[in-house]
Amino acid sequence: MEVRVPQLAEGVAAGTVVSVLVKEGDSVKKDQPLLELETNKAVASIASPAEGRVGRIAAKEGDEIPVGGLLLTLTSGTSGAAAAPAQKSAAPSSAVAAAPAASVPQTAVPAAAQTGAYQYVTQSGFPPPASPSLRRMAEDLGIDLGRVKGSEHGGRITAADVKAYIQYLQAVVFSGAAALGAAGKPGQAPAAAIDFSKFGPVTRKKLSKLRKTISEQMMASWTSTPRVTQFDEPAIDAVLTLRKKYAELYKKKGANLTLTPFILKAVVAALKKHPIFNSSMDEAAGEMVYKEYFHIGIAVDTEQGLIVPVIRNVDQKSLFDLSVELAQLAQKTRERKVGMDELQGASFTISNQGSIGGTFFTPIINKPEAAILGIGRGGPQPVVSGKKIIIENRMPVALSYDHRIADGGSAARFIVDFAQALNQFTEADLKLTADKTPAAHKTGKQRGKK
Repeated sequence: MEVRVPQLAEGVAAGTVVSVLVKEGDSVKKDQPLLELETNKAVASIASPAEGRVGRIAAKEGDEIPVGGLLLTLTSGTSGAAAAPAQKSAAPSSAVAAAPAASVPQTAVPAAAQTGAYQYVTQSGFPPPASPSLRRMAEDLGIDLGRVKGSEHGGRITAADVKAYIQYLQAVVFSGAAALGAAGKPGQAPAAAIDFSKFGPVTRKKLSKLRKTISEQMMASWTSTPRVTQFDEPAIDAVLTLRKKYAELYKKKGANLTLTPFILKAVVAALKKHPIFNSSMDEAAGEMVYKEYFHIGIAVDTEQGLIVPVIRNVDQKSLFDLSVELAQLAQKTRERKVGMDELQGASFTISNQGSIGGTFFTPIINKPEAAILGIGRGGPQPVVSGKKIIIENRMPVALSYDHRIADGGSAARFIVDFAQALNQFTEADLKLTADKTPAAHKTGKQRGKK
């Protein structure tokens, strides 16, 4: 039996081996962790699909293995015979535990991005190592095996590698990224090498996989999405008063009441009035997809880079529920323990820099979402009210949106309705039931309306 890299998640084409937890010859049980893979979003373990004995380990620490690439082989615990050969196992094993892929169309280039820049080089004159049947198949399909990076020992090419290369070529066509540079990134020319050390002392540090992925995704969003950013500074005195009044009570019940839960609920209220911002454009089908769920991504600043976990069904949760979930999810994200299923499926994203100290900024849309809301640090400001100057607490907000999907009028109305919702909370929205405890709190549906 061959254990291969499963389909990991939306936009994830490969994983880097962080650690190999077994040795060749070890006996393993079903669901026992075999390796740990780091993707662009999280670190996850690959479990054994069955009981048996570890045969050949094809991956080592630091290797980047594409989806479908071989990790190791298992032999039966009784017969010791290996399962079907590689040609019959080109697809990732369905028995390997993995998060389900998202249902939205993928516009990012999948299937081993390094494939686009790879070129087989040999000094012996021999062609890339592959089986005769695979060579015939590649010849029939018109595929240059010299452009396919083999995942087996010695760079030997498998059917899974050819499949990954074909998926890569399809993604290039359907995403409109025909102008690929030599680095394999859409619309980007080869980077020129610069010797910075000739100007003075330097320190070099290799980019992490997460940082590379962030770079590629931001570039893809920037170059493919015409965006506009709508700015405003809504008043927040009313919501600050409520937060101050209930913060200590929430703390005693194990919840940290920040402004973010209020912002989440206000965003959902605005999205219900303006569903265009809770949508995505299906470019392949030429259709708009309006989402009837409210799964909100929250950008979390970590030491490794920006990661966006998702809080699901925000409309169905109370301020207390959101306060608890936010703290737990942020901690898991910073420790890189967040699951792949918690990093996909967002319908809208919020990036809050208020705790750091930023004010206005232009957040980049988390494609394929239609918009993202940036939140800055709020504070007291002089405001003209009639013929008087008063001091009000104001909070900078910035809505970046896809101009193909929405127009300026819709964005301005969204911000107005968001600001109104932010100031319409009452004490009934914050009161807790008598059985509300940190260990077991009910959902909004279980409690009913207060």
